[in-house]
Amino acid sequence: MRRTTWTVAAATVVAGVLVAGAVVVLSGAKQQALAAQQSPVNTVKVERRGLSAMVSEAGTLTYRARADGSPYSVIDQASGIYTKLPAAGKVISQGHVLYRVSDRPVVLLYGSTPAYRSLSEGASGPDVAELNTDLVALGYATAGQLSPKSAFFGPATATAAMKLQAALGIPQNGTLSLGQWVFEPSALRVTNVSAQLGAGAQAGGTLMQGTSTTRQVQVALSASQQTSVSVGDKVSITLPNNRSTPGVVSSIGAVATCPPSSGSGGSGSSTTAAGTDACSSGSSGSGTPTITVGVTPSDPAATGTWDQAPVQVGITVASVPHALVVPVTALLAQSGTGYAVEVVGAGARTHLVPVSLGLFDDADALVQVTASGLAAGQDVVVPRT
Repeated sequence: MRRTTWTVAAATVVAGVLVAGAVVVLSGAKQQALAAQQSPVNTVKVERRGLSAMVSEAGTLTYRARADGSPYSVIDQASGIYTKLPAAGKVISQGHVLYRVSDRPVVLLYGSTPAYRSLSEGASGPDVAELNTDLVALGYATAGQLSPKSAFFGPATATAAMKLQAALGIPQNGTLSLGQWVFEPSALRVTNVSAQLGAGAQAGGTLMQGTSTTRQVQVALSASQQTSVSVGDKVSITLPNNRSTPGVVSSIGAVATCPPSSGSGGSGSSTTAAGTDACSSGSSGSGTPTITVGVTPSDPAATGTWDQAPVQVGITVASVPHALVVPVTALLAQSGTGYAVEVVGAGARTHLVPVSLGLFDDADALVQVTASGLAAGQDVVVPRT
């Protein structure tokens, strides 16, 4: 927007008035009176300082789970009757009993491969590698006795498995039958239990959901801004109590999703319209596709115990350590293209200085400028507020 500033030279004000064919010149006293009526321009000083550009988005403070923000699911592979289930909010860690079926314990082990078979001597594969890593981590074998990187179930694995079975109070045969354990990526913080005590356990059914114990903020970032955000970017998190705490971008989703279509009852998501950055959602109209960005707080304790709490996230996407800075409102659009600032010089005289624009700081409404003849400490004109 072009800003027009009207200035009146009060040094010599001449009024051409025809009085009996003569030109009357205003007296010095009248000149001083007119000058006194002129309001001085509003100015700010050009600064040399660090400048950061931020993307500000709403987020949700919760606990880390899957990359897309969905919780972990615990799939039961045992048959019988549920005789013990954890309460929502309980945290179960590696090597501990997660639940019981017909009073038989089901232990939590760490891993990303779902339990799908019994494990005994001679087996090999990624699930065996996860078992070996767990057995060493739990202290049932040393790394010298059992390589935590080994994907083979040998005598050392069987010996360590018997120690685990002894700790669980079950027969020590060195074989882990399907249904005796579940793999989850980390310690599980139970968020929802769908099974009921006394109900029949159904192999392959989901009986509970949970998250990790790691604090995280999830942000639904517009897919068009994906390239402006990177893993490692610094973040400021404004908590529900209006206090701020730092964080860092820890994950960025690769797949853009759309809001659920109204015609799907909220259970499905719409698709991205071909050739556009909008979502096509049938009769419900259109929306903006988003990606899930994970933010890890630098001081998890500062985030308290809120779960699913709304927060505001400011992601620093670029920074300049020593920028010449003016308020955005100081910019004057020039005819054609380009911008200038109005600099106040000696004797309160003003003149325009063309500038090149750099980084914008939307949070503080500042912009980086470069120009010959412009330096920190000079006064530039800004609109009155």
